Order: sequence, then structure tokens, then C-alpha cells
Amino acid sequence: MQPPQNLRTSLLKCLLLLAVILTLGACSNTKYLQSNQSLYVSNKVNVKGDMLTSEKQDIKSAISSKSLMVEQPNSKLLGTRIKVWLYNQKYNEKKSNWLWNIVLSKRNLEEPSIYDTTKTKEALSRMTSYLRNQGYFYASVTVDTITKSHKTSTIYNVNTGRNFVIDHITYNVPDSNIMKVVKAHENLSLIQKGSTFKASTFSSERERLTRIIKDAGYYKFNRDAIEFSVDTLNKALFKNPLNPFDGIVNIFNENKGREKPTMNVEVIVKNPEDSLDGTEWQKYFIRHIYAYPDYPINGNPNDTSFKEDNRKYITIRQHQEMLKPKILSKSILLRPGEVYSLQQYNNTINKLYDLGLWLFVTLQYKESKDTTNSLDAYLFLSPRKKQEFGLNFEVSNSSDYLLGSGVSLNYRHINLGRSATQFGFSLNTGIELIKDQNNKWALQSKEFGGEIGFTWPRFALPFNIHQNPRSNVKTRLTLGANYLSRINKFDITSINLSYGYDWNSSAYRRWIVRPFTLNYVGVNLNPGFKDSIVDPNPYLKRSFEPALIGGENFSYIYSNNDLLHQRHYTYFRINFEESGLWLNGINSLISAATNHKSDLESITKVSISNFVKVEADYRHYWKLGQHSSLATRAYAGIGIPYSYSQVLPYIRQFTAGGPNSIRAWRLRTLGPGSYKDSSATAQIFPDQTGDMKLEGNVEYRFDLLRMFGGTINLKGATFLDMGNIWMIKPDPTRPGSEFRFDQLYHDIAMGTGAGLRLDFSFFLIRLDWGIPLKVPYFTGNKNGWYLSQWDLGSGSWRRSNIIWNIAIGYPF
Repeated sequence: MQPPQNLRTSLLKCLLLLAVILTLGACSNTKYLQSNQSLYVSNKVNVKGDMLTSEKQDIKSAISSKSLMVEQPNSKLLGTRIKVWLYNQKYNEKKSNWLWNIVLSKRNLEEPSIYDTTKTKEALSRMTSYLRNQGYFYASVTVDTITKSHKTSTIYNVNTGRNFVIDHITYNVPDSNIMKVVKAHENLSLIQKGSTFKASTFSSERERLTRIIKDAGYYKFNRDAIEFSVDTLNKALFKNPLNPFDGIVNIFNENKGREKPTMNVEVIVKNPEDSLDGTEWQKYFIRHIYAYPDYPINGNPNDTSFKEDNRKYITIRQHQEMLKPKILSKSILLRPGEVYSLQQYNNTINKLYDLGLWLFVTLQYKESKDTTNSLDAYLFLSPRKKQEFGLNFEVSNSSDYLLGSGVSLNYRHINLGRSATQFGFSLNTGIELIKDQNNKWALQSKEFGGEIGFTWPRFALPFNIHQNPRSNVKTRLTLGANYLSRINKFDITSINLSYGYDWNSSAYRRWIVRPFTLNYVGVNLNPGFKDSIVDPNPYLKRSFEPALIGGENFSYIYSNNDLLHQRHYTYFRINFEESGLWLNGINSLISAATNHKSDLESITKVSISNFVKVEADYRHYWKLGQHSSLATRAYAGIGIPYSYSQVLPYIRQFTAGGPNSIRAWRLRTLGPGSYKDSSATAQIFPDQTGDMKLEGNVEYRFDLLRMFGGTINLKGATFLDMGNIWMIKPDPTRPGSEFRFDQLYHDIAMGTGAGLRLDFSFFLIRLDWGIPLKVPYFTGNKNGWYLSQWDLGSGSWRRSNIIWNIAIGYPF
């Protein structure tokens, strides 16, 4: 079917008009210029220097920015400066009618960029200054100007030379008390011997010092009191900021034989500028604390309608009580008489936000008029809505069904009983419909379930327990149930129960303790579906195994990834899980109560899983300069069944391979031990699991280039992965799967590879390809080394051995 003749004619006219405008825009933008003027049409930056490609890319991007290259050419559309042409039509040709008025709107116009030599000189000065701030004191910037037919192009040539390396660091702090604070945190300094000079690093170090000094009680300390004196062994280098070669000969001679020129840095922390007699910085103390728990967003603290309630540590001013005073006082970490602390300021705000009751939390300090060196604290807390209600409808379609529909209902109360206790529940239901052989709607599956949960901002126990006010304790109780029925195939009923505690014992240490956890999965298979589909496929058979797991779970997490550990930091997690202890107790009680006629296992028709599982995950990260880092991980895990249980539940067993493990193997294809499943089923449904796992990873990460104005960063990585899974006991069906110390080296698999990452700041897309180095089941070498088998020129070999992994986020 062809479009109507008049429509085709209109489209052709529009395309013709567009072509004419673009053609005119390409050739007539210079005729309005004066004889001594030229149109600035393009710029280019060439960067030379001894540095990484990513560093060159950063310098090129910075040099090309509007803040340094103060004159920019006009933008282009389809290779033409159409906006400049339209500008000329309006202001030089004086075009004006109803059509031109629409076309010549302000957003479609762009004033011609006339080349200006003074702006070029200003750009050279700014570029040189920028390179000096990056430590490239030898840098030179020149410009080549090309003018032809009233059009000018510029080429900026940047030669960075070598940048300076810090040699010695000294401190000049006349205030002995401030000096103690600085030296106590010297190991966390961002300025280190052997690192290259960067103005941004010095700025960050100034902020770090300001933070730790203010945190020590020096409320009025100002960042401007911190200065850095840089000695390059020849200060003539800094006499002429526009000539980077001024004095270069003497410096070159003094640094002769060195790979990079060096400099000494003196860190100066001055006394207050208004101190004529050398008075030192003064510590400040907290005097009074005032809290406004129901403060309006545009409120007035002097509002006479506030009711005042004087407590032991705080004074509460409120219109009506929204939170019990005891809970509010515990959540405010400030105390009268304590030294002012910037960290306590942040901790108090975070703890109040953590309660989830307030939309805005503002903490202000004011100097006390009655007492010197003392502060009054004012907390303005603007509350959120107490209750939230949500109702969601969903309609979907899939290759598996024609029409799906779901409804979910959610309710949440954030302050039950004025105790900051949160309560929530959710209900959901859904169906899937298909068309049967008679073209009638038929029900394929149905599902319904719900969850209820409570969260208390304390240890919910029948007895008192000491609680660190800075620990942010949470007690959580969650109970959920779900029922899924696939018509004529299977019915699955699941029940989940969890009760436990989360808290931070320090800024870097977190504990998660779940003394009661329950996971019940009941499966009822249709006999026909079981015999024809499930039983012939081991993967599906294990996926449909019922489970009754109940016990305890404990986790300890250490992470010091913060502003004080920017050069390197550590993450460590250890997890312990036990199942069966209290479930067996309940099982025995039911058996005794029914005179051994029934028990928990006979009621649920599922055997209790008895096992102990321990996991440890250690990671360390190093920042190697501005554009690269090194990430390492060591992982170990073991699960041991006990009592009458012979194996771990399927959902608790270990796996190896895949995008977050050993990337030279696909998920579930590696191990256990030296065993390899070569069956046809394994090619489609790989499903190798084990009772223990060892794994180690090293990954070098580096920046490649920035795209779309820096909104997306393309990054690269190279990695080395090693490890495997094993069985604790011999498995006759999988020879070589048992863990043995004398076979450990042989059984360790190793893989290497490279990857690309698209970093969008808020999430990251990762593409890794891995290739095996050492294969436990390879018989061509007694220890499994696989390098002799590499045949990268063979397409069939690459398809069989190079594994591609796509994932979201980093692997560790």
C-alpha cells in the first residue's frame, strides 16, 4: 500500500527545502564578515608526553573544555553550521514573515564565532596553569593557526614532559596540640613519598586535615589555615608562569640521572589570622542540646506554641509528642560537656535518618553567649508521613503465556506506638492465561502469597542488653508464604521465617545475627510431568527437590572503604550457618506428644536438613594512581552435613564458574575436583555442585577513555582467577570429585582474560572473556597446565575454549 500522492509530494518538498538550507548553510556563513575577520571553524589538541593513554585522554578533555579553551567553534548539524546561517538570515538578511518567524526562533540561532587572538593567548595561559597544577612543570603549549577564505582553525600542541615526584614531606605546625592531631593520622595522608604531584591531591589532603582537626574539637578551624610549600630545588621554575622553560636548564642539571624530577613538600598549619599574640586554636564543648522532633519545613524555632520538655541530656521542643523522649535522647549522640566533634555531627544526623521518621534532619551549632568556647546544638527534624499505602496492577505477555495479570497490595507504618517501630505487609496474586486447542482461554498458572514484617530500632529481647548508642541496632522479624500452581504440572508451597539483629559495633564493623531462620519448600509434582520431564533431567530433578532448612545464621563484616582510606582499603566477611538443631528439638517434641505416631517430618513430608556451613570472603583494593586500581579476593567455604543427613541441600551447595567466579568456565561447569561431566545433558543443563570451595582472584582495572562528554567511562581489566569445588566424601558417580590435600595443586583450575566495562556512574555493564590456563581434568599434562593446547588461530578452538561473560557490576 503506497502513501497518498499529496503526502509524498509534501515529504519531497520538505526534504528538498532541508537540502537547500543545509547547502546554503555550508557555503554562505562568511560573506557577512568584515575584511579583517574570520570564522572560527575548528580546533584540535595534540598531547605528547610520557604517560598512559587514559592520562592523555584526560588532559585532552580538560584542554578542550570551555574553561580552558575559552573560544569554541560553532556547532554543526549534518556537517553544516545551519544555526549560524539562520542567525545571518534574521540579523543580516532581515528575513521576517510567518514562516521565517517560526524557523528563526531563538533556540535555532547561534551567533558566529569570530576568531580572536586575545582569547587564544588567554587559552594558552590557562592551559599552562592547568598543566602546572597537574605537576607538569616542564610542559609547553603552542598553537598553530590556519586561516583560509575567512575561516580559521587552531591546533594546540601540548608537550607535558615529565611531572614531578614528591621526595620529602615535613610539617610546620606551631600549635603543639594541632601537631599531635596531624601526626596521629599521618599514615592516612594522601601525600606520599614517591607519588606524583597533583593539585587535586593537595586539595583533598587539605580537606582531610581540616576534617580531622575539626573532629578533635576545633570548631572554628578553617581550611585556609592549611598551606603547602613546594620546593623544587630551583624556585626559578615558578617565577614566570607563562614560560615553563624559565630556569629549566638548572633544574635539569640538579635532577640529572633521575627518572623524574623531585620536589619537597612542607605542610603548614597556621595559627588563627586574628591572633596578634600567637594565640592558638581553641577547643569547643557542647553546652545545651535542643531538639524539635515535629519541626515544620518552613518553621520558626522561636514559635511560642512549642511545648518545652527538659530531659537529662536534651531539651525537647514540640507541638505534640511523636516519639518517646527516651528513644529520641538515645538517638541523639551528642551529650553536654563533650568536645565538639565533626564525626559526632555526622553520626547523629545518620542515626536520626536511620530511624526513618524524618524527611529532613538539620543540625546547627551556635556559640553560647554565656560561656566561652561552648556551643549550643539545635536539631530541626521535619517528619515524614506515618503511613504509606500502595496498590499495583501488572499486565504482561511472554512466549510462555499469552496474557498475565498480577495485583499487589502494600502497607507500611513507620512509627508504631511512638517507638520508631516499623510495620509492613504485602499481598500479591497473579494468573497466567493461554489459548487452548479450541482457541478458548485457559488457566496455565496461579500464584498468591504475602509477607509481614516488623523492624525495631533496638535489641528486641525480654531482658536488657548493653547497647552502644552509635551502633544503629535493628531487630527484624519477617514471615512470608507463597503458593504457586502450574496446572497439570506442579504445586510449590514455600514458607520463610527470619528473626534477628543487625548492628554496627564500630564505624567499620557490622554484625548480622539471625538466631531463627526457616526455609520450607514443599513440592507436589504431577505424575505424568514427573515421569516425562523431570526424572530424565538431573538438573530439573534437583531443582524440584523439597527442602526444610531451619537454624541460625551469623555474619561479621569489616569494611574500611571511606575518605580516610582512599589509597587502599579492605573488605572481609565471615558467615556461619547451622540447620537442624532446633528443628530436631521440635521434631522430638511433636513425636513425644503424639506417642511417636507423628512428627514434623511426617507432617511436612520433607526431611530436616542437618548441616553446618562456613564461608570467608577477604578482599583488598589498591588505588594505583588516578586511573588504575588492583582488586584481589580470597574465598573459602565448606558445608558439612551431620546426623542422618548425607548431603547438603541443593540450594546450599557451592558452584564454580560464571561471571562472578572463575570466568574461564561457564556457570556450574567446573568441578567438583578433577571430574568433568561430558554427557549430552550437561552440555544443555550444566549442574555441578560441591560441599566446599576455594577461590582466588586478582584483577587489574584501568581507565581507557571517556565518552559522551564524560557521562560514560569505558574501562578495561585483565584478571587471573583460580579455584575449584570439591565433595567432602567420595562420590562413586563422579570420580575425582573428593577433596584430597595431596591433589590440591592438581585440582586447582586457573583462568585468565580481559574485559571491558561501561561505567554509567549509577551502574556498570561488564563484558569479560576468559581462557583456561590450568584445567584439572586435562590429561595431557600431569598438573593440568593447558597452555600447550592454546590455538588462538583456530575458530573452532576459540568457540570451545574462550568464554564470554556479561554481567552488571564488578565481580568483587
